[in-house]
Amino acid sequence: MSTPRKSTRPPFVPAGRPGGHPADGPGGHPADRPADDEIWLRVTRELADDLASDAMARDRAGKPPFDEVARLQEAGLPALLTAPGPHGRGADWRSACGVIREISAADGSVGELLAHHSVLSWTTRFLGPAAGPLDLEARTAEERWLLAGAVEPGGPEPDRAGLALTPAGGGAYVLDGRRAFASGVTVADRLVVGARCTETGDLLLVLVDPAHPAVFTDPYPERVGQRLAGAGTVTFDRAPVAPGQVLGALPRDEHAVAPYPTLAPLALRLLLVHVGLGIAEGALAEARDVSRASQATSPPPADLALGPSGALSAPAGDDPYLLRSYGELATAAHTAAAVVERATDALARGLLAGPFLDVEERSDIAVLVAAAETVANRVALDITTRVLQLVDPATAADPYGTGPGPGFDRFWRNVRALTAAVPPDHRLRDIGDHYLNGTHARLTLLA
Repeated sequence: MSTPRKSTRPPFVPAGRPGGHPADGPGGHPADRPADDEIWLRVTRELADDLASDAMARDRAGKPPFDEVARLQEAGLPALLTAPGPHGRGADWRSACGVIREISAADGSVGELLAHHSVLSWTTRFLGPAAGPLDLEARTAEERWLLAGAVEPGGPEPDRAGLALTPAGGGAYVLDGRRAFASGVTVADRLVVGARCTETGDLLLVLVDPAHPAVFTDPYPERVGQRLAGAGTVTFDRAPVAPGQVLGALPRDEHAVAPYPTLAPLALRLLLVHVGLGIAEGALAEARDVSRASQATSPPPADLALGPSGALSAPAGDDPYLLRSYGELATAAHTAAAVVERATDALARGLLAGPFLDVEERSDIAVLVAAAETVANRVALDITTRVLQLVDPATAADPYGTGPGPGFDRFWRNVRALTAAVPPDHRLRDIGDHYLNGTHARLTLLA
C-alpha cells in the first residue's frame, strides 16, 4: 500500500479567500467571516494525504464512496466548494479549482465528486434572479449537502433517457424517468436534474431528495476507472416535486440565452480538466517517490552492480534515460498547467462579469477551455501511461492484490475513464474555426 505523500504534489496556492461554514470549517469560522487561506490550504493538503494513504485499497474495493464523503464533510469541503456569497460563504473560482486539483492528485474519483458538486451549487446563480424560491447556495452550505446530477434532460441512449415532469397542481410536479449520471448519485444528499414538462415542453431544473421512496439508485459495480466517483443510474417513479423544489427554467430558444448562464457547462468541463491534470500530477509525484526510494537502496557508484545484460548498472538517480523521461514528463505537466491556468483565469473573470459578460468574451473563454481540455487530457494520458515504465513493473500494478505495489495502473484508468467522452477533434475544430474565421462558439446551457 502506498504511503502519504506529504509535500510531494504541486502546491495548492489559493487565489482568493474562501469562506467558512459555521462549525464546519477549521477553527469554527462563522459563515460571515472569511477563513484564512492558510487554514484551508492546510486542511486540503491534510485531507489529500489522508486519501492518498489508502487510495489503492479503496480503488480495489470499489465500494460506494460513503467513507470518502464522510472525510470530505469532516474537513468541510462540500460547504467550502459552493458558489461564493455576500457573506463569505463559498470559495472563489480559482481557490475551488486549486482544492479540487489537489484532492484529485490523491484520488481522482473524489475530485470528480467535488467538481460536479461545485458547479451544481452555482445552478441558481446561472439561472438568474428569476430562479425558484429556494436559495440553493445557502441551503447547500447550511445543510452540508453534497450535490449530484446533471442539467441536461438526457439523450436517445436507453440509460440516458429523458426525464419528464407532469404537473400535479399548485405548482407541484411528479418526476418520472431513468437516466445515468457520471458522478455522485450513490452518495449525494440532493440531486439537481433537468426534466421536460409534459404540458409545456419547458426544461425545468428541480431539486430531488435521493432518499425518497420514489427514487431508486443503481450503482455501476464495474468501471474501468473513477470507480469511487459514485456513478449510477437513477430511476424516478412518480417522485413528488414541491413548488419550492423547482429551481428555475432554461430558455427554450437558444437565441434568447444570455452569455453568462452558458458559462455553466464550461465551468464543469474546466473543473474536470483540473481533475485529470491533478491525477497526472499525483501519478508523477508518486512515481518520483518510488524512483527516489530505489535510488536510496541502490549500491554506491564504487560498488556498481551487474545489470540483467551483464553490463554495469548505475543507481536509478544517475540513469540518464530515467532523468530524461522525468524531464519530459515534468515539462509536459508544467505546459499543461500553464494552459489550464490561463483558462481558469479567463473563466474567473467571466464569472465576476456576471450579466455584463458579452458574446465575444464568452467565446474567448470557450476557446481557452477547449484548448485546456485538448492539451491537459493528452498530457494526462501520456504521463499516466509512461509512469508505468518509470517504476519497477513488479510494483507498478498488482491487479490481484497479492503484493504491496502502489497500483500505478489506477492513475491511467482514472484518466482514461475521465477523458474518453471528450472528442479532441471537435475541440480542435472549434479552436481552429475561432482562430481562422473568428467564429463565436454556440451559446448553450447544456454540456
